[in-house]
Amino acid sequence: MSVNAFSRPVIGVTMGDAAGIGPEIVLRALESKELREAFRCVIIGDSAALSGVSDSLGLGLEMVPFAPETQATTSCVEVYDLANLPAIIKTGIDSPITGRAAAENLIAAINLWRQGVIDAVATAPISKKAIAMGGFDYPGHTEFLADLTGTREFAMSFFADKLRVVLLSTHLSLVNAIDFVSEKSLTNIIRFTHREMVRLFRRDVSIAVAGLNPHASEGGMFGMEESSVIEPAIKVCQKEGIDVLGPYSPDTIFLAGYQGKYDACIALYHDQATIAVKALSFGAGVNVTLGLPLIRTSVDHGTAYDIVDSGTADASSMLAAIRLAGELVEQSRG
Repeated sequence: MSVNAFSRPVIGVTMGDAAGIGPEIVLRALESKELREAFRCVIIGDSAALSGVSDSLGLGLEMVPFAPETQATTSCVEVYDLANLPAIIKTGIDSPITGRAAAENLIAAINLWRQGVIDAVATAPISKKAIAMGGFDYPGHTEFLADLTGTREFAMSFFADKLRVVLLSTHLSLVNAIDFVSEKSLTNIIRFTHREMVRLFRRDVSIAVAGLNPHASEGGMFGMEESSVIEPAIKVCQKEGIDVLGPYSPDTIFLAGYQGKYDACIALYHDQATIAVKALSFGAGVNVTLGLPLIRTSVDHGTAYDIVDSGTADASSMLAAIRLAGELVEQSRG
């Protein structure tokens, strides 16, 4: 049992790539007194770099070293200092220095979770290219975290209030993503989504599956994948007692999910999900990795190199990610 099981959830917040907007949005999110009172938030990264960003933005946040056994005051921000960045870094570009540090922050977060001193992880954005330059060759956060935790079955999802979208595939070309749509892969993701959503919400859930073709093929007029692949997978899962329906037209299913008609929607490829989520709730959407042994949330955007150092980064998704992580920890405790 976590040492934090009967206190405020402790959320480890990785600062992301220091060459991007990660440090800024983490600090801006933790300006929220309401958030700090609800959850104990610990930034994982380089304390000196964070202090420099805080000073440049005029935030005036008091940062103190993280001491797990000490009940920290909500007036300050705790930092687990890895001291893994040089005094001066170039911002707005991919770099092996900041990429390696971003990866080390993530590794430290998982180690802290394993030790039982944090309950969940909320991550600021990293650059896939930068972490590869730093010696960590992963397509993204999701695959990196799965490897660190020995997780074989996992999926990317996005939560935006009542809209929860689970992706059948993530970082594949569109051609390869379409090839990946099969009865087996769909049956597996429906079962997985049902299991993980029941685990998170501690109740039975309803699931809707998107079609692949325009208007879910309009009865075969625009393709046969719905009748030959998607419908058979849904019927298999229905026979297993899963409340799943579809396939529904991709241009309406996500709005129905946003309105609360379903507990979760399954998207058949990356952009089918992300265009809908970002159009309906950009800034409020949260990336949730399902299947991991811990709760992990993240922002729904990237490093935004083009606006770093401008002081204009929007921290709303980071704020939402930290809040959702804490709420899911509380929910898991019953």
